[in-house]
Amino acid sequence: MIRLYKTPWLLKKLLPGYTWHREVKDQKVLYITFDDGPIPEVTPWVVDQLAKYNAKATFFCVGENLRKHPEVAMQVMQAGHLLANHTYNHLKGWQTPLATYVQNTAQCQKELDKLQQSFSNLFRPPYGRISKAQASQLRATYELIMWDVLTNDYDQSLGPEKCLRKSIESTQSGSIIVFHDSLKAKRNMMYVLPRYLDHFAQQGYMFESL
Repeated sequence: MIRLYKTPWLLKKLLPGYTWHREVKDQKVLYITFDDGPIPEVTPWVVDQLAKYNAKATFFCVGENLRKHPEVAMQVMQAGHLLANHTYNHLKGWQTPLATYVQNTAQCQKELDKLQQSFSNLFRPPYGRISKAQASQLRATYELIMWDVLTNDYDQSLGPEKCLRKSIESTQSGSIIVFHDSLKAKRNMMYVLPRYLDHFAQQGYMFESL
């Protein structure tokens, strides 16, 4: 099985209307993101780990989880992190009609707006799958955030040591990195995240939200 950790440069070139990384010039900055939460079993632990390194992150939230666990979402916000849109039901864009997808995104945004005073214009399509029509319509409101580094922490057949090594090797300044605050990713993520943060903190990197 071939796993991609680093997004190929050709894919970025072919799809220029998406944000794959941030231009940071000579700064040492990384943009860590988390998908699919917030959930009480994992997200508070993530917040605690980030605090140890004064790291700020972006959490792409499933609206249904926001509705179920608003207290966890508030904990994320109070720690200085950013909440962003990941659809209400974690939809697969390629398999979802345009109107349904846009409505589902709006439904997630309503949950975000209940929690945040300012509007977050960041959206990440679940699985990175979104049709041209869906992207075209959402771009009127959102910046479409993809990634430069996928940790593959959700892959339960992947050993945590390899997950850490490949994630570190794939990272460079300006990278947008995807972790998951989900039960499926819990084992690998809880091994990789603190070691990943420590590795780059020792090299003088800052961790900022998008």
